[in-house]
Amino acid sequence: MKKIFIINGSQNFAHSGGKFNETVTNWTIEYFKNSKQFEIKTTDIKQDFDLDEEVEKFVWADVIIYHTPVWWFQLPNQFKKYIDDVFTAGHNKGIYKSDGRTRTNPDINYGTGGQLHRRKYMLTTSWNAPAAAFTLPGEFFEETSVDDGAMFGFHKMNKFTGMEKLDGFHFHDVEKGATAENIDIFKENYTKHLKKTFNFSQL
Repeated sequence: MKKIFIINGSQNFAHSGGKFNETVTNWTIEYFKNSKQFEIKTTDIKQDFDLDEEVEKFVWADVIIYHTPVWWFQLPNQFKKYIDDVFTAGHNKGIYKSDGRTRTNPDINYGTGGQLHRRKYMLTTSWNAPAAAFTLPGEFFEETSVDDGAMFGFHKMNKFTGMEKLDGFHFHDVEKGATAENIDIFKENYTKHLKKTFNFSQL
């Protein structure tokens, strides 16, 4: 049985109520609960949590699934604080031991001191920006993908801990395009992604 740790990284702030990522988190929970091949644990960062218990969830899991909106092209501040606090609490407790370097040769092996080897992670993000903003010449993101652009640092953070990236899923145009019909399409496409990514024989 594979162990899945699902994190809802949304928060309430200004005009955002975090509802979309809560919905996506529930889709994910529903998907894995319907299979007898997976055991799940969850965290909603808006709720109170214990740092040591969160560290234990990362160490326990085979796969971590992050759900987050993107605010001003970065993680929301509360989600960033969650990661800062939990990963720091995980020093020598299963998340990372060091930056990987030695004093005798400090120029090499940076980023190899993680302790979460044999774990994988998947990221979903939600954007007001349409998908075309990342792909069309002359548009805002200059033909740079979410993963190679705004989320580049996020992926390096996970690599630092020793985790391996699974293909993620990015929801676009979720403000202006969040019609009931489009939400159904989002769910259908995301569920197909989960089925493809979590083919049990490939994990």
